[in-house]
Amino acid sequence: MEQEYSVQLTFREQWMDERLKFNDFHGKLKYLTLTEANRVWMPDLFFSNEKEGHTHNIIMPNVYIRIFPYGSVLYSIRISLTLSCPMNLKLYPLDRQICSLRMASYGWTTDDLVFLWKDGDPVQVVKNLHLPRFTLEKFLTDYCNSKTNTGEYSCLKVDLLFKREFSYYLIQIYIPCCMLVIVSWVSFWLDQGAVPARVSLGVTTLLTMATQTSGINASLPPVSYTKAIDVWTGVCLTFVFGALLEFALVNYASRSDMHRENMKKQRRQVELEHAQSLDGASDMIDTDSNATFAMVRNRSLHNHIDANNPSPLLQKPLVRGPGDSMRLEKAHCEVHMQPRPNCCRSWLSKFPTRSKRIDVISRITFPLVFALFNVIYWSTYLFREEAEES
Repeated sequence: MEQEYSVQLTFREQWMDERLKFNDFHGKLKYLTLTEANRVWMPDLFFSNEKEGHTHNIIMPNVYIRIFPYGSVLYSIRISLTLSCPMNLKLYPLDRQICSLRMASYGWTTDDLVFLWKDGDPVQVVKNLHLPRFTLEKFLTDYCNSKTNTGEYSCLKVDLLFKREFSYYLIQIYIPCCMLVIVSWVSFWLDQGAVPARVSLGVTTLLTMATQTSGINASLPPVSYTKAIDVWTGVCLTFVFGALLEFALVNYASRSDMHRENMKKQRRQVELEHAQSLDGASDMIDTDSNATFAMVRNRSLHNHIDANNPSPLLQKPLVRGPGDSMRLEKAHCEVHMQPRPNCCRSWLSKFPTRSKRIDVISRITFPLVFALFNVIYWSTYLFREEAEES
């Protein structure tokens, strides 16, 4: 949250001061030990990225000074520091952070004082080092001399490369968010008339997702750029909100379907009443004219048969004319020119109402889109993490 880290270290530095040479009596005195640091000259070293720090004085001050016969001075002290560590959280929580420990001379320029790393292994890390959410992958030693208006000053630095442990965030953030998104899809399988159940499910998942997002952001510094966790929580929140909007659309479509069905029933009722009135009028007309119409029809049919053909069966030709073959070919072509049935349309035709179709389409669309988002999300950020590591 504060972009800082705390460290407890044993700091040692060694230098030559020829004024402190003494007789070792043929190797009988290996070194002299002092407990007061102000009795000898010391480099004016300070930690340039320190926020606060203190030495340890329990039970005795954790400091000693050893003076060797040839004038070498070894200074050792145990201190605790809180150091600033500016972080780049664009890949959080799939990120790696580099935190530095900088040591520089405050008043002496490089003309008088130069800091050098000890040959071999200048930095040792305890074997049982354990951090709750990070793993110390490696550390690098380097020089960071700085030039100012008053001169050039010697500087040493240690870069500590931390990798964030992802398993904690997978269990605490990613899996619960996935579960909330999947729970919001349950409303697609509920009946359209179960309004209280679908509304309460959508609102509950939306509020839970919003609480989860605010809890995540509360433990992070307010940065101006978008983090990887922001993309994840934002898309999950969008899916949950989309499920709630889908029910609003289903409810509107259901009421529209009911209104349309009522209008159809009314139209059928009017058509039925109109047909019944027409049938009553036609029955009255047919009763008066049936006899006359039958006599006229029989007489005309008899005259027609006698004048043209000896038998009524000869009226239908046995051989097709050219016009008939053209009509058959046209009908044949029309049959083959009909469009093929669409699978999606034939499947959706099983659901007569628009509201039911919206639910069925949502059952398939939401999981597919969420799965596609997961593929894009993990491939993008994992590849970026590997690129930064290389």
